[in-house]
This record gives sequence, structure tokens and C-alpha cells, in this order.
Amino acid sequence: MSSGTIDIDEFENADIDEFENADADEFENRNDTERIVLFLDDHDDRAWKAATIAERLGLDTDAVSAILSRLKERGLVRHKRPYWAITDDEERLQSAYRLHRYYETTDERLC
Repeated sequence: MSSGTIDIDEFENADIDEFENADADEFENRNDTERIVLFLDDHDDRAWKAATIAERLGLDTDAVSAILSRLKERGLVRHKRPYWAITDDEERLQSAYRLHRYYETTDERLC
């Protein structure tokens, strides 16, 4: 049985087919998407199963899977079934964070 996580080097060097059959306090004030991104970024040396991320963050597995899919569409996470990892494109991640902070501070000023 798989532990729900693999080493990032193994993730990087794996073919998608390899994984086909493979068997929080600091995040408390964040929304679920932020919590997932921060978790993956803080643990960027590993690739994770959605269920393991959900368990570690106390979230619903289906919700985590949906969020991860949206993050993948935006190029913020990588996916090789069944594992997920933060993007290795630091510039893209930083741009997304700056945009997020802009909207967050704009919302705060308008409220």
C-alpha cells in the first residue's frame, strides 16, 4: 500500500503510466485553495495524493481534488496520477500570489 506521498525526484522522473495502478494549524485562517497551495509549497520535496492532502488539512477529498484540478488548469500544480506537486515554475507561482494579494487587498479596502 502506498503512503500517499512520494519523493519529488521520483515524481519528476516518473512516467504517467507508472502511477496508474499505485496503490494544520498554520493554515487555519486561509481559504481551502490557499491552504492547499501553501501546503504543497511548504512540502515541495514531495508529491502527494489528493486524499493525503485532504487528510493532512482536514478537508474533504472531493473538494481537494476539484481545487487541485483548477490549480492544474492555471499551471500552479503538476499532476501524474495519482500524485500532485506544486509547480516548479516559481515565476508563475509568484505572479499568481501577487495577483491574489492585489485582489485580497482591494477587497479589504472596498469593505
